[in-house]
Amino acid sequence: MRLEYFEMIDRVVVLDREAKRIEAQSTVPMESPVFEGHFPGHPLVPGVLLTETMAQASGYLILGLMDFTHMPFLMAVDKARFRTFVGPGTVLTITASLEHEGSGYAVTKAKIAVEGKSICDAELRFRIMPFPADLDGQMRAQARRIGLLAEA
Repeated sequence: MRLEYFEMIDRVVVLDREAKRIEAQSTVPMESPVFEGHFPGHPLVPGVLLTETMAQASGYLILGLMDFTHMPFLMAVDKARFRTFVGPGTVLTITASLEHEGSGYAVTKAKIAVEGKSICDAELRFRIMPFPADLDGQMRAQARRIGLLAEA
C-alpha cells in the first residue's frame, strides 16, 4: 500500500468470476506522509482512504469481470460504516462482491477486515464507461503488478 500515491491494493488473492467476488490484501505502511497530519504522534489511516481501498478492490473486480473492456468510475458511496481505527503495519483483507451491473452502472458491496474482524464496509456505485485515452495500458500494468492479470 502506497497511501500517498493512492495505490491501495498490494495483491489480489482471488478473483472468483462465478461468484462475482474478489479478495485482495494490503499492508498499511509503517511510515507515510499521510500520518504526519493524521494524527501527529497517533498515526491512523483516514476513513476516506479506507473507502478508497474498498473502491479500488471493487474497481478491480469490475475490470476483471468485464475483461478490461470498460472502466469503472466511483460515483457514490452508500451505507459506509467504520468500526475501529487502522494504524501502521496493519494487514487488511479487502473483499468486494458485485450486486448489480447493467445500463452503464455497477453496484458492489465491499468490506475490510483485520484478522477476520470487520473494520469497515460500504455499498459502492460505479459508472461504467469506455477507457479514457491511454489509460487502458496503465490499468493493465497495475493489474499485472497486483496479480489480477497474468503476465503475458
